[in-house]
Amino acid sequence: MFDEKPLIVPIFIPNQGCPYRCVFCDQEKITSQPSRPVDGQTVRDLLDLARSSSSFAGRKHREIAFYGGTFASLPDQRIRELLRAAAPYLQEGIFHSVRVSTRPDSVDEKKTALLKDLGVSIVELGAQSMDDEVLNMTRRGHTAQDTERTLDLLKKYGFRVGIQLMPGLPGDSAERFSATVQKVIRMKPDMVRLYPLVVIRGTELAQWAESGKYQALTLSDAVRICAESCLRLEEAGIPVIRIGLMASPSLREKGQVVGGPWHESFGHVVRSEMYQWRIEAFLPGQGEAQRITIRMPSKEISLLRGYRNEGVRRIEEKTKARIDGILPDDSLPSGRIAVEIQ
Repeated sequence: MFDEKPLIVPIFIPNQGCPYRCVFCDQEKITSQPSRPVDGQTVRDLLDLARSSSSFAGRKHREIAFYGGTFASLPDQRIRELLRAAAPYLQEGIFHSVRVSTRPDSVDEKKTALLKDLGVSIVELGAQSMDDEVLNMTRRGHTAQDTERTLDLLKKYGFRVGIQLMPGLPGDSAERFSATVQKVIRMKPDMVRLYPLVVIRGTELAQWAESGKYQALTLSDAVRICAESCLRLEEAGIPVIRIGLMASPSLREKGQVVGGPWHESFGHVVRSEMYQWRIEAFLPGQGEAQRITIRMPSKEISLLRGYRNEGVRRIEEKTKARIDGILPDDSLPSGRIAVEIQ
């Protein structure tokens, strides 16, 4: 584990290597990157550009990440080309690690050895669900057993392994996704991402939603499911490193997201929800105070305030007291607040 969040330089390979097109998928819009072949020169150009940024030198850990496609399903020649282009940057200590994202059924013993030999240290598996019926309805083309098998294989070779999960898939439910989370906890990955499903214009899922065949999660349901899942995963020692899709320029365009729990700050909304749960016991009961001041660790003030001060309004509604001030107090431990009643 690293002491700080690494500087990640993403290299997008939208849909490349993917043997199927899932009903929900449009990688070009999700990443705002055109689906064109990425070669070794592209990698070198992107890494050289990243080196020239003002924030580059100040970061202790710098990482190269291949996102958006099924990396391990690329032809071996292309895998070698891309990773060998990155190799000198690792050897010189300019970058310190490489991660790739891939499908659970794209990795076998030979492919695992190839990735290891070429310097990859982190592999993220797009599992999405651990329920075979849900995977089948979404036309993922792999099973939950594929995910378990591949995670075990990668760990045997010494990789750090991430699992990407997607609540809200066709056929899924809060109960089924809860069972998925429990299975993932038993598998003990090194990290998890939570991407609640949104409906993107032009996908097959958009047609299903329009015809009534699919009903997306509401924003409030998605926040609750992700908050509960994140809490369980992190209590089990599994960090959740991302919640919600990146707010790419394409997804921000009017009409691109046609349904589902899209929010440009979804991860912050979920973390704020979790924080509200943590501090509830420290708040006065309804009607016990007319005005209050809250002292708390400075780094957690944004979590209490929430998106556009929704957290403040929520506390005031719950306690029926006006918040006169929120003051930094770093003598308090994380997750603890002190309330002064006036």
